[in-house]
Amino acid sequence: MSGGAAGAPKSLPSSGPKSLREMPHPLATSSSEEMGPALTPSPDLLLPRSIADKDLSLPNGTPVDTSSPASSSSLLNRLQLDDDLDGETRDLFVTVDDPKKHVCTMETYITYRVTTKTTRAEFDLPEYSVRRRYQDFDWLRNKLEESQPTHLIPPLPEKFVVKGVVDRFSEEFVETRRKALDKFLKRITDHPVLSFNEHFNVFLTAKDLNAYKKQGMALLSKMGESVKYVTGGYKLRSRPLEFAAIGEYLDTFSLKLGTIDRIAQRIIKEQLEYLVELREYGPVYSTWGGLEVELSEPLEGVSACIGNCCTALEELSEDMTEDFLPVLREYILYSESMKNVLKKRDQVQAEYEAKLEAVALKKEDRPKVPTDVEKCQDRVECFNADLKADMERWQNNKRQDFRQLLMGMADKNIQYYEKCLTAWESIIPLLQDKPETK
Repeated sequence: MSGGAAGAPKSLPSSGPKSLREMPHPLATSSSEEMGPALTPSPDLLLPRSIADKDLSLPNGTPVDTSSPASSSSLLNRLQLDDDLDGETRDLFVTVDDPKKHVCTMETYITYRVTTKTTRAEFDLPEYSVRRRYQDFDWLRNKLEESQPTHLIPPLPEKFVVKGVVDRFSEEFVETRRKALDKFLKRITDHPVLSFNEHFNVFLTAKDLNAYKKQGMALLSKMGESVKYVTGGYKLRSRPLEFAAIGEYLDTFSLKLGTIDRIAQRIIKEQLEYLVELREYGPVYSTWGGLEVELSEPLEGVSACIGNCCTALEELSEDMTEDFLPVLREYILYSESMKNVLKKRDQVQAEYEAKLEAVALKKEDRPKVPTDVEKCQDRVECFNADLKADMERWQNNKRQDFRQLLMGMADKNIQYYEKCLTAWESIIPLLQDKPETK
């Protein structure tokens, strides 16, 4: 944990006006073909995989080390050794690291190295390394929402930054964002459907991502188009009880987390204000000690004690800011993403109910349901299956993440109070009456 909060924000090494230089590698020619409308829920969706917790760096973990290139054989050994909780061997690893500042004529921005190691047949090489900026991650998320409308897409950290309040090029801010982007890709990597998405493959492997961005809507799947163009003319009569309960839970969950987030931010603000006072408070005892010969030693001890408490409080505030708050915000955004998927499901169900009612009103003696109604029913069933599977996976991840987060928070607070206790206990011998020598 660095003491960055005490001094000026550190700046990142700049590449100057030079253009990005990425590692060259072949790109599969099939990556630009249109995706198929795979609407049938995969059986894998019913098997939740809570493996994202293995990659968490909060509150005091470290990311997977992929700094050195691995050969195919060593990579296979590593993949076989790193198993998830269900005993399935993981075959795709993605990490985000090495943030770099780029200064161009028109703009200044940060890029991150995205490293991929895999044994999947969909990839031409076992390892890729590309550089991506925030807007590339945003492009990926939008494409996933368009092509996989029935699934919960992990959230990205907020792009908006208040100028003059937060320096978006400071080392602290960039590192916090890097962790969030790394978490975003790991969430996708651990998903049994999203990790096989064509846009995700392109994001991880394409040397020139801008060429794919220009294609715009061309790569939308038929499922994405059908949901995208559902109009608001259909009104849902009522949600099934199962999904109504999910909606109510998400409303309560986001409300509680929002309240905790606001209070936590106030606590951190008050801690920093208290820290300023302590830094002025401690040296007063030291200067006073220069005037009191007999009290000089205990007064210097109190000054040092307050200094140690300052350091401990600074570390605690940093831990709250860098580890605790980002997880709260991620799950607030996660709940909003889940609400959006729930609304899409409602739209498809409303469309199905309207079409079914229209068929009934025709009063024709046709025992067979029209094809378009059957297709609409299939979309509803697909939404139901995917949403329930993703909700179960999200709940598993949430339990793992918050257990680790709260454990870390408890540990950091215990460390803080132990450091303060040790500091104050150390000056007690200096304050006790010493026996007079005869």
